[in-house]
Amino acid sequence: MSVRLGLLALLGEGSAGVYRLRKDFESRTGGTWPLNIGQVYTTIQRLERDGFIEPAAADSEVEEYRLTESGAAELAQWWATPVARDHPGRDELVIKIALAVTAPGVDVAAIVQAQRTESMRSLRDYTRLKARTGTEDPDDLAWSLVLDNLVFAAEAEIRWLDHIEAAVVRAAGRPTPRRGAGTAAHDDVADERSSR
Repeated sequence: MSVRLGLLALLGEGSAGVYRLRKDFESRTGGTWPLNIGQVYTTIQRLERDGFIEPAAADSEVEEYRLTESGAAELAQWWATPVARDHPGRDELVIKIALAVTAPGVDVAAIVQAQRTESMRSLRDYTRLKARTGTEDPDDLAWSLVLDNLVFAAEAEIRWLDHIEAAVVRAAGRPTPRRGAGTAAHDDVADERSSR
């Protein structure tokens, strides 16, 4: 999630100070993505530098910010543009599994089982939270939708782990090719080394 755009969205509702922005961001997302106050300050400074926000009239002791016309246009563009999925973020679990299935001596089944247990624990916790969340208050609805995403992601992860387990079992029945084998260039180099 772009903190920059999230803060613009909050400022689109009216002027606010840094602490309120942090509190509102965390409240709307149920604390799923906690923000460091320094991160909020830095982001606000960049938004001001880029002309998207400006200090609001000083009616209170707290310095507040508001959107500029450029900021409102940037926010409208964000609302209108779908989130691109062509560059997925790095997922530690995906990297771990991809490396584990190619590393000698690694018990992939044990990794998958340990992760499944953790993913099921997370799913149970998210489901319990979901059962206690109302949708009458807009903040509750926002948190409920975040929880839906977490539940669906945990369910998908468990299905993916089941798929990995089946794929590893199928692969165990086939001979494992030598790392890097299968290309003409690799075979030529191997032949050259063996003739020395």
